[in-house]
Amino acid sequence: MERVDIKQEINITESLMTRINELISHYPEGKQKSALLPVLHEVQDAHDNWLSIELQDKVAEILSIKPIEVYEVVSFYTMFNRKPIGKYMFEFCTTSPCCLNGVENLMDYTCQKLGVNVGEQTPDGMFEVRGVQCLGACGYAPMMQLGDFYQEHLTKEKIDQLIVDCRDNKITLHDK
Repeated sequence: MERVDIKQEINITESLMTRINELISHYPEGKQKSALLPVLHEVQDAHDNWLSIELQDKVAEILSIKPIEVYEVVSFYTMFNRKPIGKYMFEFCTTSPCCLNGVENLMDYTCQKLGVNVGEQTPDGMFEVRGVQCLGACGYAPMMQLGDFYQEHLTKEKIDQLIVDCRDNKITLHDK
């Protein structure tokens, strides 16, 4: 398990706990582990979009499961972040249809425009570029996810405009 030495304030507010309990209530008594994915999403959203080991331990405690059960899920799914990330995470699909349509060149272009390598944050913490597995939108390749939304049929021009729109705070990241 990758250990990040950045401290994260754990802030399980009353409203967050109410939401967690509501999610748990959707599952049969004694099956609270079934709520792990939606609970992790809620907790991550409430904690600057990342989950420290200590925060994962807190989720395990809330769900009455072993910490390893949380670690396994967080380390498997790319939608969970184990370290602080850039405000705007450009998650490029790197599976065959997107690669055949030039996504690797677009990732390189984006990294060059932002002055970073894949997996690095820009010095201002605003951007990060990441390659992820299939996002299930092969007909719209090349594509990426930005927040909760897909950006499809990408071109260098579309990437340039997304960067400008992010810098101008014109991009909505979440639909809630």
